[in-house]
Amino acid sequence: MHPSKIQVLEVESAPAETSSTGGYKVFNRIVDWITSERMQLLNITERINEIVRKSGIRDGLVHLQSLHTTSGVFLNEWQDALIHDVKRFLEEVADRSQYYRHNDPEYSDCERKNADSHMRGMLMGQTLCLQVRNATVLLGTWQSIIFAEFDGPRSRSLAVQISGV
Repeated sequence: MHPSKIQVLEVESAPAETSSTGGYKVFNRIVDWITSERMQLLNITERINEIVRKSGIRDGLVHLQSLHTTSGVFLNEWQDALIHDVKRFLEEVADRSQYYRHNDPEYSDCERKNADSHMRGMLMGQTLCLQVRNATVLLGTWQSIIFAEFDGPRSRSLAVQISGV
């Protein structure tokens, strides 16, 4: 799906917290999105860079942590054909139509039948730690920060922590 066609509501769910020891600072923020599809990839690079700029930290680290087991955050190129391929790959690797005990009422009390979403989240991972240089996230030429929804539509939260000087 073309990035401009994605409908996402984003709100900051908690005020930013900043603490400081000497010249070293830590800045925290929780960012929420409401996704509109079961599997949806969102390019969050600009939003994360905006938070980094607002933090006042010029050099350090930004740590991103999805607060859900059925979502993920990762780096890759943001290009329409590749985004399509990534989704197809994940659908093939963790096929929703396969049998999973997590979806079976005999073994699990999960009513969402979302074992495939958990497998995709596990494969992609829920955290990223990236360098901050000159008040921006250090990324390669083709790298984008991508938030992945695997069990939507839902409200999703991402913890962002920037630390440094």
